[in-house]
Amino acid sequence: MSYFIDSKHVKKICSITNASYQHGWDERNGGNVSLRLTSKNLEEFSDVSEVQGVVKLGFNAEKLAGQYFLVTGTGRYFRNVIEQPKLDLGLVRISKDGQKGEIMWGFEDGGKPTSEFPSHLMSHIARLKFDSSQRVVMHCHPTNVIALSFTQDLDERHWSRLLWKMQAESLVVFPEGVGLIPYMTPGTNEIGIETSKKMQDFKTVIWPHHGIFGVGSSLDEAFGLIETVEKAANIYSQICAQGGEIKQEITDEQLRNLAKAFGVTPNPEFL
Repeated sequence: MSYFIDSKHVKKICSITNASYQHGWDERNGGNVSLRLTSKNLEEFSDVSEVQGVVKLGFNAEKLAGQYFLVTGTGRYFRNVIEQPKLDLGLVRISKDGQKGEIMWGFEDGGKPTSEFPSHLMSHIARLKFDSSQRVVMHCHPTNVIALSFTQDLDERHWSRLLWKMQAESLVVFPEGVGLIPYMTPGTNEIGIETSKKMQDFKTVIWPHHGIFGVGSSLDEAFGLIETVEKAANIYSQICAQGGEIKQEITDEQLRNLAKAFGVTPNPEFL
């Protein structure tokens, strides 16, 4: 079914995973992406009807029953997706009982969805409560964000204010701030549960010493969210490299004026 390579959504995931790799966020097989397709999107895949394989999810995803996801595969390298999407991507439908993922296309060499797929689905469920248009979950390993998790207190207010004050775009892009969870073993449902709890309040969740989870209504939006968080962390890293002395900064009052100008509401607990 080579026509799938012409799907704009397959092409977009190929583009985003390649850009993420080029940014240095996805070494080896680090990182994963999932995109929940709408009924309109499914028109690109209208000829798919047979289940090619089944994977157990390990939790009840019944709230997503019948939904289709384009998702990257376990053990796959982001740098290769653009060259071999039929191997490194899959179209997965959530079973009626919510216990299984049914592979409808892709993973042609016997692959399976990323080990973080249950965590993705939990975050999809959490965000659906607030905004049904948010249908992308992206996980990667931005260098400066990870570095901050070793040098800064793991406090959401502290992190959010630090990142807001590094550049004007931060408050506009993530006015709710960023969420954090304790360090946990990746690839487990336990980390997915804790991440999904934070997704009730934040679009971005930091996994200390590991990476970041971000959501969006499109692949570009999710990527841009993570890109903005990482840019702010990079600016702080550069400040530290220059001696760490901050002689001027964006003030709280300036942040309030910025929020008013762009029509966003900053988290009142952080500002």
